[in-house]
This record gives sequence, C-alpha cells and structure tokens, in this order.
Amino acid sequence: MRGLERGRAGPVPPRLPDGRPADAESAGAPDADPEHVAELNERPFPPGEYPVVVVGTGPGGLQTSYYLTQLGVKHALISADEQPAGMFQRFPFFQRLVTWSKPHAPVDKRERRNEWYDWNSLLSEDPALRGSVIEFMDGSSYFPSRPEMEKGLVAFAERAKIVARYGCRWESTARAGDDFVLTTSDGEYRCSTLVFAIGMTQAWKPDIDGIELVPHYVEMKPAKEFAGKRVFIMGKRNSGFELADGLLPWAKQLILGSPRPAKLSIITHSTSGARARYMQPYEDNALGGGHFVLDAAIERIERTADGYRVHTSGTTKPGVMIFEVDEVVAGTGFTTPLGDLPAFGVKTFYQNRLPAQTPFFQSATVPGVFFAGSITQGSIGLKKYGIPSNSAAVHGFRYNARVLAHHIAETRHGVKIERPSVEPGHVVPYLLDEATNAPELWNQQSYLARVLNVDRARGITDEGMVPLQHFVDAGGHDAVAITVETDGTGDIHPALYIRRDGTTVERVLPPNPLNDFGTSEHHAELTSALKPLID
Repeated sequence: MRGLERGRAGPVPPRLPDGRPADAESAGAPDADPEHVAELNERPFPPGEYPVVVVGTGPGGLQTSYYLTQLGVKHALISADEQPAGMFQRFPFFQRLVTWSKPHAPVDKRERRNEWYDWNSLLSEDPALRGSVIEFMDGSSYFPSRPEMEKGLVAFAERAKIVARYGCRWESTARAGDDFVLTTSDGEYRCSTLVFAIGMTQAWKPDIDGIELVPHYVEMKPAKEFAGKRVFIMGKRNSGFELADGLLPWAKQLILGSPRPAKLSIITHSTSGARARYMQPYEDNALGGGHFVLDAAIERIERTADGYRVHTSGTTKPGVMIFEVDEVVAGTGFTTPLGDLPAFGVKTFYQNRLPAQTPFFQSATVPGVFFAGSITQGSIGLKKYGIPSNSAAVHGFRYNARVLAHHIAETRHGVKIERPSVEPGHVVPYLLDEATNAPELWNQQSYLARVLNVDRARGITDEGMVPLQHFVDAGGHDAVAITVETDGTGDIHPALYIRRDGTTVERVLPPNPLNDFGTSEHHAELTSALKPLID
C-alpha cells in the first residue's frame, strides 16, 4: 500500500533536505548576523536604514525572515505585537484551527514529506526545526488549538534565532528617492524593499442597511451568553460555520444566511470551501434538526425591544423571509489592514480587501513592495478548474514565503542562488517522485511547480519551486514544469507544462487511486512526453 504512505516513486538521485539533487553546492546556513542577535535587555532593529524591512511576526513574517536570513539578506523585522504569532491569541474564536497537523503521520516529522501531514509548522531545511507545532499537541485532535499553534510558532522563532522589534507599530508609508520610508511608533525606517506580512484578520462587513448594529466575528462574546437564544449568523463560509458549530450546544436555534449556496470543501476539492469539521449545523439543516442554512440576501437589519429583525429575500428559492431573533453575528469575512498603502499607490481588488500582486507577490502597481502570509492569496495564479490556491493558510503561504525570499534575494539584493544540475537519466524518476511526494505541489496544487531548465550548452538545471503562472506567462528557455492538480471530477493527477522553442504545451498524466505516480505507466508516459526536449 505504498501510495497510502505517499511512498517514493522509484529510484531517484540522492537529494538534499529541500528535495534538490545532492550534487548541488550547499554552503549551509550562514552565521547569524550580529544585528539579528540582541542582548536580552536590548530591542533589536532600531529605526534606521536597512536593505529590507519586514512588517509582521505572524507565521508569514517569521517564515519570510527565516529564509531571508538563510540567504544572507540583512533585514529588520518589526511587529506591533508583543511576541510572535499574536493573532493566535485571538483567533479562531472556538480555539481549534481548521488545518491539520497529524502527530502520528506515516513519516517522521523531521522529513520533508511530513509537511503534507503537518499543515501548521513552519519550514526549514534543518530537520531539528521541523514539526514544531506537533510536539505541543496533546493528542486529543489533529487540529491544533490556538495555544498549541502559538507555542509551536514561538518555539520555531526561538530555535531558529529569529528576533524582531516587538511593540513597534507601522503608521505610515512615504517615498524618499528610490527608497521607502516607514514611520512607526518607534521612529522612521528606510529601505529599498518592503515586505508586509500583516494578516487578513480585520473585520469586513458588506453594505447592508443596519449592519452597523451587528457585532462581527472578531467581536464575538462568550458562547454561554447565547444559551437558549435564537441566533442569525450572516455568512456561510468557514467563519460562519465555525460560529454555528461552536454555538450548537448553546443556542435554541441557529439560522445561517447568505445569498449564495454554501461551498463545501469536500465538494469543491478546496480548503477555500467550508471545512467538513464544521458541518454539523449543515447536517442538522439537511435532517430537519431545527437549524437552518438558507440561501437568502439580507436586505436590512433592525433593532427591536427584544433583539433583532432580519429582513431577507430568498435567492435559490425566491420569497420574502423575516426573522425575529435574539442575536445576530456577522461572519462576513475579513480584510487586510493596508493602512495608507492604497493612497500610496497599491492597487487593491476583492472589494478593496486584498492588494493586487504579481506571481512573485510584489504589488502590481508599486515595485519594491511585497506581501507575505495570508495576503499572498492576492496573487491568484491560474485557478484551474476554478480551484484557488491555499495561500490563505499556513500550509500554502509558507511555501510562498520561501519563493518570495529567494526572489527578493536574487533579483533585488544580488544574491547568487545555485541551480543544481540534473542528469538526463534522472529527470523522469525525479519529476515523478516530486509529483508523488513533494508537499509544495500537494499543498499548492496548480500554483507552484517544480521546474527544470534544459539548455543544450549548460545541461539540465533545477530551478526549484516556481509559481506556475510565471512559468506559463513569462516564456524563456526550453524547460519542463510539473505540478499536481485536482480536476472538476475530483481526479488528482500530475500535470506537465513543456516549453520548447518558445511554445508551451500542457500534458496531463493519468491519476492513480493511491496517488502513486511512480508506476511503469507514468514512467512510460513521461519519458515519451519529454523525449523531444531532453534527447
């Protein structure tokens, strides 16, 4: 049952911990920069001039800082919070995350492949730094609690010697020639490259008459205060269903309403849909248990002597519905706290909730301004079969952070990144092994791809993980990219993008019931597809 354990797909060249062939030159991690190691009674990174400034110490900021340090890029890491992972002191409201970390996975937590089973720990090529969230989990669930997640991130920051200037709030942004100037609560920072890892946890409400009367998810009060009450929850995505699931033991009746039908992860094949672990309210609705999940446009909300009156209009089933309820909560989603960046020229979209970005997470309108963490969902990618990336969650954006750090280091700060060579005879087993086992390709399906460049003079070189949209759109040398995708029927399979003489063609390899793409059939198909390119 090799496929169930995501076993290897056959003989491949020896590889480094990040999955590259072992013939790559590797200098290891650089010595710690003195600016990154502060005395306990000092605050690091005082206001001043730095090549790069990273704002935010959630998982996106920590991961970006870690890889910038590994690449030798000097930078300041600043945060308004008082410690790493500040958001997990507040969210999710009902404690447990929606992303899994499996303490008893089929592979050791120190292996790269375990990242597929551990969606919440940050990345490192040092096995000792891997799986930091798992070690704090008590075994009662494979969805970490907020304290478990927080402890895991704090431990990673301490062990990786990531230091930051905490309690330093970004206030405004300006230009000074070719540089950026950040005004903060501690003073001014000047840099040529800015990275914002500021999360997407600010309350967002749609324009509905009376919605200002309604508390948002971020203002949620203790669940016991809903005991015996009739509650209307606005929204049917993860935050709405999380509230409903958590209130089931308390509320007399729950009504979830929004204009569109609920999108469930098990139907959409995407974590952007409402997750299965929150589906008890949905089942209650389906089985007539007294709770309701309705497709209804909310037209206005009024206060009454005893609570609220919610006026709605059915969408999939037309008709006016008016609800007299004790409580209303808006589970209507979140926005990015962009401050003055839109006025600074950063273009936004999605009702101004996200900054528009290039495939390498740079502002589409202000070069030199980059984004990390959950905001990188603003770099949409190809969105094949209508399925978005996993960039809204740690298991997706941690890989974006590594790609981002490499891109910044190489294109803006002169760091030469070695491209290891791959022997022609190793190409097919290597690519099939990546399709079977690479967590980057499974966690960021149809979004990141393993790319090999083919040059008649220099041979075949491994370009690492590259945004698939960039590979498809940018053109360049002869090359092959492999990714994993899930199609509209739910089939999971490898997809090849072969670029030859300036033309890129796509070829889909067959699925496998155990997701093992190292079979003789896959070897034969890939060998045939690549023959014109690497012969």
